[in-house]
Amino acid sequence: MSGAGPFASGHVAEPDPRYLREGGVSGTLVDTCVLIDVFADDPNWADWSIDQLERCADTGPLLINPIILAELSPRFETAADLEATLAGLPLQRAQLPWDAAFLAGQAFKLYRREQGQRSAPLPDFYIGAHAWLQGLQLLTRDPNRFRRHFPRLPLVTPS
Repeated sequence: MSGAGPFASGHVAEPDPRYLREGGVSGTLVDTCVLIDVFADDPNWADWSIDQLERCADTGPLLINPIILAELSPRFETAADLEATLAGLPLQRAQLPWDAAFLAGQAFKLYRREQGQRSAPLPDFYIGAHAWLQGLQLLTRDPNRFRRHFPRLPLVTPS
């Protein structure tokens, strides 16, 4: 496997070139936790999250996908409330790439090998796979799982 793959740790070999990304970053996938910080005006993280959203927006589009939307939805009473809140940010909607399912499953396989307790792939695995496949950086303040399972994924995180 090429060292450019998302599983550069060598645990998973994937020779299919569609999973091997080369090149720079084309935008930013915004993790749910960052949006929650902003919407809830979190006293510890809202300022950092807003600053990073502005900084990332200066370099390319800000994107969310259906998994991120699903993670946000329990915090709203209606879809219209969620849509109105999202309309206040310069977010573009991106479809989850079909190939992200395979990469999410491979990340889940590594997670289970490392004694992970969940019985189904976690949302973070789909989010990480989406960012990797689309050549996006990921804006998150919860980098541990992404670093562990997608070690070559570009991350924007707190220091």
